[in-house]
Amino acid sequence: MAEVTGAELIAEALKTQKVEYMFGIVGVPIIEVAMAAQAAGIKYVGMRNEQAACYAASAIGYLTGRPGACLVVSGPGLIHALGGMANANVNCWPVVVIGGSSDRNQETTGAFQEFPQVEACRLYSKFSARPSSLEAIPSVIEKAVRTSIYGRPGACYVDIAGDMVNAKVNRSKVKGVSCCPPPPVSLADHSAVTEAICALKAAKTPLVIIGKGAAYGRAEALLRQFVEISGLPFLPTPMGKGVIPDDHPNCVAAARSRALLQADVVLLFGARLNWILHFGLPPRFNPNVKIIQVDLCAEEMSNNVKSVALLGDIGAIVTQLLTCVREHGWKYPSNTEWWGSLKEKIAANAEISKGLALNTTLPMNYYTVFHHISQQLPHDCIIVSEGANTMDIGRTMLNNYLPRHRLDAGTFGTMGVGLGFAIAAAAVEKSRDKSRRVVCVEGDSAFGFSGMEVETMCRYNLPVVIIVVNNNGIYSGLDPEAWKEMAKMGDLTSIAPPVSLLPDARYDQVMTAFGGQGFLVRTAEELKSALELSLSDWDRPSLLNVLIDPSSDRKQQDFPWLTRSNL
Repeated sequence: MAEVTGAELIAEALKTQKVEYMFGIVGVPIIEVAMAAQAAGIKYVGMRNEQAACYAASAIGYLTGRPGACLVVSGPGLIHALGGMANANVNCWPVVVIGGSSDRNQETTGAFQEFPQVEACRLYSKFSARPSSLEAIPSVIEKAVRTSIYGRPGACYVDIAGDMVNAKVNRSKVKGVSCCPPPPVSLADHSAVTEAICALKAAKTPLVIIGKGAAYGRAEALLRQFVEISGLPFLPTPMGKGVIPDDHPNCVAAARSRALLQADVVLLFGARLNWILHFGLPPRFNPNVKIIQVDLCAEEMSNNVKSVALLGDIGAIVTQLLTCVREHGWKYPSNTEWWGSLKEKIAANAEISKGLALNTTLPMNYYTVFHHISQQLPHDCIIVSEGANTMDIGRTMLNNYLPRHRLDAGTFGTMGVGLGFAIAAAAVEKSRDKSRRVVCVEGDSAFGFSGMEVETMCRYNLPVVIIVVNNNGIYSGLDPEAWKEMAKMGDLTSIAPPVSLLPDARYDQVMTAFGGQGFLVRTAEELKSALELSLSDWDRPSLLNVLIDPSSDRKQQDFPWLTRSNL
């Protein structure tokens, strides 16, 4: 039989495992792997930074349920990707990183970019290995893909020695490996389901919380049935938005603090009681709250707060709960004092936000910007968001109506993910001939982490709309006049506030430089016009550089999100 190279075996194995996308930066020794991947029918997107490439590949895993591949060179290339691997692992998103490494006969000799890659990746992944031979490559790739999606999803690493890439082996010596099946589905213990239903029936102030695990688990249709049949109020976590539409009458996101504080029973679907949900502890939660936890990871059960554990596949467990609710003929009444209290808080918060949004003072504030953006965004657009106030305020004002249509800094709170996520989402939409737009809403600081990826967007004609909400700093900045006065006082490295960035920086010109559309926006009318033009242009990406008041801030919070800083 014909001979086959290591690069071809890697590409064919990935294709067999239904890996559709590869992101990376090529160089010695993995250029041929990228070429073989394209020849095998895998879409290859060349990025400008390995970290952004890994963010993009992991977002593919979340959006499609099958891991994306991230291809990196040895040493520094792999090290740059570790941030993306860590983010994927904490976010529970599947990704397979393939890293070139030093030739096997040069180990321990000080080879070019030599680094203990397999060992290093064990801290950042579920699985890290190097095939022992060319014949072992398909089996190792299969295990990496399988491990990335089985149990709690995460990152996996496959190391490829440089001398294996172009080495050849007879096909007859390579054992064929079939595609790994979808993860097995398990049900929760029947007695735990019964206990959960009894707790809900006895609750006076119940609450359902929907996390991104429910989105990843494709449980949206079943969860909507459950919420509507049970009559329970629900609160989405940031990336749980859209599993059930944000405008659903049972959504109480606008009364988040009250809902968390006063709930006596919380049914948690695919979310963790970590910092995002204030650990389930006072003062954010009722000290006597009863938690019912639906998760596929046994180790997560009763983490921080003792819970009724419903362990298994989220779709299967929702089906179990639905069956019980129907059998009992139970529905939480819509005329309770609890519903009245939540609706009252929703209305009050809406009035406060409306007052801030309709402010006509220039420069604009966050609420004015997001109000006008929300008026024009298509209901089916994918919203990518990162930044401090930009992400937090945007989460409350930019609604999602479909699952897996919001990607943000996530469980790891990672800044710099936005453009990689947006590229992945746009690549998926483009390959499927969908008309859904990808809108990437960035703080100016967050944009700076991976701003050169706008060239990637322009190179591949990905119609991403980037909106940089520019307040001249991290959290807050200085206006141009204040900056000029300060510059007269001496060395800026000694006196400029650490949170400050260059005032009124022209991020729009970065996009224009690569052939995309750039807009400098100062007023609401300019914002509406630029956004309308950007949403209608399918031939190239756009960037709206929206200048806002550097002192603009969030409205007063009952429980500030993260307030250790005195800024």
